[in-house]
Amino acid sequence: MEIADPRPALNEYGRLTQVLVKHARDAFVSDAALASQWQAHRFTAVPDFTLACRQYDAFLEALTADGAEPLFLPPDAAATIDSIYTRDASLVTPSGIVLCSMGKPLRTAEPGAQAHTFAADGPARVIGTVEPPGLIEGGDVVWFDDRTVAVGRGYRTNAEGIRQFAAILDDAVTVLEVPLPHWRGPGDVMHLMSLISPVDRDLAAVYSRLLPVPFRERLLDRGIALVETPDDEFDSMGTNVLAIAPRLCLMLAGNPGTRRSLERAGATVVEYEGSEISLKGGGGPTCLTRPLGRR
Repeated sequence: MEIADPRPALNEYGRLTQVLVKHARDAFVSDAALASQWQAHRFTAVPDFTLACRQYDAFLEALTADGAEPLFLPPDAAATIDSIYTRDASLVTPSGIVLCSMGKPLRTAEPGAQAHTFAADGPARVIGTVEPPGLIEGGDVVWFDDRTVAVGRGYRTNAEGIRQFAAILDDAVTVLEVPLPHWRGPGDVMHLMSLISPVDRDLAAVYSRLLPVPFRERLLDRGIALVETPDDEFDSMGTNVLAIAPRLCLMLAGNPGTRRSLERAGATVVEYEGSEISLKGGGGPTCLTRPLGRR
């Protein structure tokens, strides 16, 4: 794998230059595969394979419209339908890639599957792996700048996983541990990025009702203006917003309140239809992407 831009994605809002994705046809495989897996993976309903592939094509078109290069994970017999959500199995650091240890047991094979795609050297080489009993998933890791990273401590990421990740990082990087709420329990999809999506250095979409007070105060102290997701748009992933460039946002259709608030804050919003690739599996645009390079 070659990184088009040597600068890794050490924030969530710079112009996206390269991104790791897995097409719905390669993750979902077929209607039969979906029918056999969706309940065990706690999807809310079985996705329609053909429609999922069409939706993913449109999602990719929006994702790459500003010039980002997609790198595609291939089909892998060891991976499951959850592998469409590429963010969770790996982490970007200043020195290279860290492979995760998945908090969802059915996703255990995904970090190894991604490892085959990463380079042997350069900015996309694998420099470390979080090992059990440590747990960490990419949806819990939010880079604010190249010296500050927040990590959600919940059911998918534990204290040992955070400790191992922090040990791999340069000493100059500050790791903010953010306790996550119980909410709907261990079986629910609750990541830190369920509650916050930075879309510029000084702007983020958030769901404040579930944010810990000290962390929310820290965001405000950093000068970050908070766009609040309405209560009735939390379950439809209004807070899950991917910045393609500063204040250029990709979000799931069906969240008009969040969209209006982002636009009032000066953001440009592009929507995609994601009934099959997002809503049924509980993964929005940040989940569908592993940003590798930003500038």
